[in-house]
Amino acid sequence: MREIEPAGRGPAGKARAELIVVGCGTVVPEADRAASSYWVSSPGTGSSAHARVLFDCGPGALQALARLGLPWGEITDLAVTHFHADHVGALPGLFFALRHGLSRPRSRPLTVWGPAGTRRFFEKLAGACGDFVLDPGFPVLIEELSPGEAGELSGGPRLEAHKTPHTEESVAWRLEGGAFSFGYTGDSGPSTELGSFMRGVSALVCECSLHDSQATDNHLSPTRVAELAAAARPRLLVLTHIYPHFREDHDVTRLVAEAGYAGDACIAREGLRVSLTNG
Repeated sequence: MREIEPAGRGPAGKARAELIVVGCGTVVPEADRAASSYWVSSPGTGSSAHARVLFDCGPGALQALARLGLPWGEITDLAVTHFHADHVGALPGLFFALRHGLSRPRSRPLTVWGPAGTRRFFEKLAGACGDFVLDPGFPVLIEELSPGEAGELSGGPRLEAHKTPHTEESVAWRLEGGAFSFGYTGDSGPSTELGSFMRGVSALVCECSLHDSQATDNHLSPTRVAELAAAARPRLLVLTHIYPHFREDHDVTRLVAEAGYAGDACIAREGLRVSLTNG
């Protein structure tokens, strides 16, 4: 397996679908990385608008969006994998900023995609933090997708959910736009079906939390990642959600390679950009 430093720049002046890592950390605070959050942008088709999708929004994500110069006020869709704090902890700050932090008030709706229980979660969040969560001055549309269901995002991409063995509600996401594809496991234990679900994506953002010797039923380790990636065969495997003690003590990409995965892979870091456009 060759570790690479991918680039997401297409021909000059041509908009391309792109992944940008916003946060790739875990529940353990680290000075150089926010918790889970990933930005995917894609050009619209025909008269459809440009899609700017944020997958999860863990602690520190809003500040990381600002550091990276990403237009956080123009997010069109938000896709949540599950409700653990390291994946949703920055949501109150994001909605508060969308309500009070823009120089021009937003009118365009924001669609929130999530598993069963997402609407109830947002209602509880609004009850704890304030009405701005559900009424930030523009429409917030909440769409719950059960495993196997799909929805059409702003700009036309298709988002599909797949069950993951992590929490009762947790899902993985696959985003398909015709000329591009993207997969994100969220947090997941081992799953034989998940590799097939992710088959052929341009980039697969895959958690690899712990060493094989510390493997649990609700997270992935190098051997389990290698099995999943061998079935998925992504163009690029992006390893993320790696606990700091594991990342600091081991060459994680090498361990995945030694476990049998021969494809291209890299470790996620803030600001990593990956082209998702096929070809």
